[in-house]
Amino acid sequence: MLNWQNILMMSAKGNPEPPYRVEKTEQQWREQLSEEAFYVTRKKGTERPFSSDSCALFEPGRYHCVCCDNLLFDGAEKFDSGSGWPSFTQPASDNAIAYIADGSHGMQRIEAICNVCDAHLGHVFPDGPPPSHLRYCINAVAIVKGD
Repeated sequence: MLNWQNILMMSAKGNPEPPYRVEKTEQQWREQLSEEAFYVTRKKGTERPFSSDSCALFEPGRYHCVCCDNLLFDGAEKFDSGSGWPSFTQPASDNAIAYIADGSHGMQRIEAICNVCDAHLGHVFPDGPPPSHLRYCINAVAIVKGD
């Protein structure tokens, strides 16, 4: 189980090897994604809080990257954080997500990106529920739910 110290270490010293890589041109991503998904995942944007009903859905299933279909989260790790974005306590695997120190907007945060295609997903914080105390705060347009 990952914890905050693991996340900080990976953001500072290097992320795990991805299971595979997907790389496309900006034009290819534009053709594949909706305008909002392109803005969030490829330009590091953020959707408005509470703009998706995904925050309130707690069904079994797995969540994949909207860009490359990499498995990111299991629905069993989803919880209601009240933040306005879907939240998870753990990724599906230790190498599903990469972590980047983010000092933008006058804050110190850890950006969560898809380890396969570098899509911006959201951020991870150390204020989640036990036992990991992690909160992966993820843009709903960056993920798709599968079985």
